[in-house]
Amino acid sequence: MRTEYAGELTEANLAEDWLTQFATWFADAVESDVAEPNAMLLATASADGRPSARTVLLKGYDQRGFTFFTNYDSRKGRDLAGNPRASLVFPWYAIHRQVVVEGSVVRVAREETAEYFAVRPRAAQLGAWASPQSSVIASRDELERHYAEAAERFGDGEIEPPPNWGGYRVTPETVEFWQGRPSRLHDRLRFTPEGVERLAP
Repeated sequence: MRTEYAGELTEANLAEDWLTQFATWFADAVESDVAEPNAMLLATASADGRPSARTVLLKGYDQRGFTFFTNYDSRKGRDLAGNPRASLVFPWYAIHRQVVVEGSVVRVAREETAEYFAVRPRAAQLGAWASPQSSVIASRDELERHYAEAAERFGDGEIEPPPNWGGYRVTPETVEFWQGRPSRLHDRLRFTPEGVERLAP
């Protein structure tokens, strides 16, 4: 199974900074056939180096970095508590592009978490209270019971974010833009604190 890629990314058409370049490519992904363009692979490692990866959704980005939200007690949360570094990959296969981010991770302010939580669908808000994410549970029935208990608890009232739920921001140290090219001679340009590097494919 092989796909011949087509495209071009050169230093001449690269933006001056990673944020501008990402915004341009993200807009391209949104307007293309990419499914869930804000889906990104998040890779973490525990304090003793055990790796873990999963897909999460990008909920915001700016000059400070890339933001996502999750349960702090989940595996990713436990990893980040002991080893606050991560890598992100945006796998935009349909347009033959990837963006790879490496950097440090911090929790966002509680106010930012509350602001985002308030615009989530109510069912997702209840789900955040119902799910002990990454924990072993006895059955699907147990999860449904937790959800029903949360729905009863809050009724029609406002739902605040759980204390163990919130946002993280990945502050990039490097951001690599990968453009597929024919013959597997892909373009890879990486922003670093020292400047832009071209990597061999």
